Amino acid sequence: MLAEQRHQLILQALRSGGTATVTDLAGRLEASAATVRRDLLKLEEDGLLTRVHGGAVIEEDPAPFTEAAEAQLDAKDAIAAKAVTMIEDGQSVILDSGSTVYRLARRLHGRRITVITNNLAVYEELVPDENVELMLLGGMVIRDSRMLDGFMAEDNLRQVHADWFFMGACGVRAGAQVMDTTVAEVPARRAMIAASDKVALLVDDTKFPGTGMVKICDPEDLDVVVTNARSSTAAWTALEEAGVIVMRVSPVRA
Repeated sequence: MLAEQRHQLILQALRSGGTATVTDLAGRLEASAATVRRDLLKLEEDGLLTRVHGGAVIEEDPAPFTEAAEAQLDAKDAIAAKAVTMIEDGQSVILDSGSTVYRLARRLHGRRITVITNNLAVYEELVPDENVELMLLGGMVIRDSRMLDGFMAEDNLRQVHADWFFMGACGVRAGAQVMDTTVAEVPARRAMIAASDKVALLVDDTKFPGTGMVKICDPEDLDVVVTNARSSTAAWTALEEAGVIVMRVSPVRA
């Protein structure tokens, strides 16, 4: 069996059960324990799982959009207020499915800009505003996340170009790798990065390190981070070394 096939089967086993032992996976794959351990190491390096003693786990699904949207509102609004100052009239911006990005969308009314999004909450917020040119990406509806995703969204993104991509994340690791908890959402976010001149990450202090088992991008893929996190966070140095502009806003949690 090819390594790629083993990797897919390992991920399927973890998604169905959340956790699996090396012995169990070796039996399913008809492979040696040493081969499975190498596979788990590679998948962990790719951010697709977390190794634990004797096996591996995949983290639980993130909170639904409606739940996430109500958390950290003061911090998210402060981040959105800073982010909106970066957008010039006439520019095009991509907004992803994050709840902080939605708070940014609420500040875009009346602006003569183009907004490209897969975020249904962003679409519903801006569709009544005729000043905003609005493009809704196609794809499968992910109801809990209030978003559209899949290969259709990725295909749409290959046809567009934007001045800015404003993105959220579930976690920012110590090395400033940007993480998500849902494998299916990552390809569209990577396509959004590729379609944009500049990338801004909007994350509150709970996202350092936050959660996430899948890497969206490295710090070198970012241009700006807007956050209320303290400058002592372990990711701060890695961001600065990568040349990322870090904009720190208030309020900051105690």
